[in-house]
Amino acid sequence: MLIYDDIFTWEGWGGALKLASGKCRLRIYDRARGSTATVAFLRPFIVVVSDVADSKMSVRSCAAHIATRVTLEFDIDPERMLWIEYYPQVTYGANKEHTIMEQFVAVDFSWYDGKALSPRLRQLKPPIVEVVREIMREGKPMETA
Repeated sequence: MLIYDDIFTWEGWGGALKLASGKCRLRIYDRARGSTATVAFLRPFIVVVSDVADSKMSVRSCAAHIATRVTLEFDIDPERMLWIEYYPQVTYGANKEHTIMEQFVAVDFSWYDGKALSPRLRQLKPPIVEVVREIMREGKPMETA
C-alpha cells in the first residue's frame, strides 16, 4: 500500500549556504498494510527515490543523508526497509537514437546511532524488479502541476 508519494526536501549541512540541500520524488510503500497474506514481510517498507529536474543535488550523491531523514520523519525501522533509487528510461540525441534503460538500484547502508552510513549500490535482480514495478503500478501516481 502506498503511504507517501510527494516531493521530499532535505536541508543540507551547509548552514546559511544550504550546501547539499535538495529535493526528490519520494514514494513509500508498506506491503504489510492492507495485506491479507499470512506470511510476515522481513522488509515491508519499500522506499523509492527519484531525482527531480529542479533539485540542486542528486539522490545518488545524498543517499545516506536522505535515508536518515526519511527513517526519522516516517518512523521506519531501517532494518525493515528496502531503499531503491529509481531512474526511468531516457531517450536522447538529435533523432532520439540513444536510450538509457530504466534502472532500479538498491542501496544498502550501515546504520550507526540512527544514521545511514556507507551506501553500497547493487542492481536489483529481475524477480525483485518485477515485484517493485507491480507495487509502483498499484500505487496512486503523484499529481503533477
